Amino acid sequence: MTDGSSTPDPQALTKIDTTVPHSARIWNYWMGGKDNYEVDRLAGDQYREVAPNIETMARASRAYLIRTVTHVAGACGIRQFLDIGTGLPTYDNTHQVAQRVAPEARIVYVDNDPLVLRHAQALLTSTPEGVTDYIDADLHEPERIVAAAAKTLDFDQPIALMLMGILGHIQSYDEAVSIVRRLQEALPSGSYFVHYDSTDTDQALKQAQQGYDDTGAVPYVLRSVEQITRFYDGLELIEPGIVSCPLWRPGPSETDIETTDVHGGVARKP
Repeated sequence: MTDGSSTPDPQALTKIDTTVPHSARIWNYWMGGKDNYEVDRLAGDQYREVAPNIETMARASRAYLIRTVTHVAGACGIRQFLDIGTGLPTYDNTHQVAQRVAPEARIVYVDNDPLVLRHAQALLTSTPEGVTDYIDADLHEPERIVAAAAKTLDFDQPIALMLMGILGHIQSYDEAVSIVRRLQEALPSGSYFVHYDSTDTDQALKQAQQGYDDTGAVPYVLRSVEQITRFYDGLELIEPGIVSCPLWRPGPSETDIETTDVHGGVARKP
């Protein structure tokens, strides 16, 4: 079932700008998806020429999402997920992973991209026992997100807040920290913060990102591991802490692990 309050806007397609590359669509392209345009594929190819590891980063990030959501729904017992900056539906989206572990899980997706909105119906599938919902909202307005999410999620019970690869789109670091704090403050004790972002640790990646930003697309700020670590202040990090995503609890079949310039972690709110 779904919460019928979030029917995708039929006019969403008319708002899509196909003249400027878009990060969600390029990410979709790198992951082998079909929801992208020529401008995105060209930008993605140019990025990959400078930073060949980018496709590995994209796929490693999705594998990290699968492992973290599985762990939080399983070992941590969380049954509510607030996934902000959802991106385009691909494979093993948050609700699919969480509801494999706990069919009764409730998931709220948040994004403000018209193409994501257009495809929101793919995200609004759910087990009969669970719920999924979609909110068209901007990360710059955390209080509005919380108020809308509260129609589906119970903020008196633990929630997993997911900010996966989205905080780099907040240009001001101080504002990014403020947004994270305001979202975390709305969560009850026992909630979890699940996050990753790309880092500034590789010169080729920095060069490729600058080339992408110069296209007129919404920029993405690569930050230091130290800056990323500050997002977790006041929380209890679970092992192995904040690491390159492939190093976060890899499965027994994952051998010969290649680290990437994407770091993240999972932390509990005391």
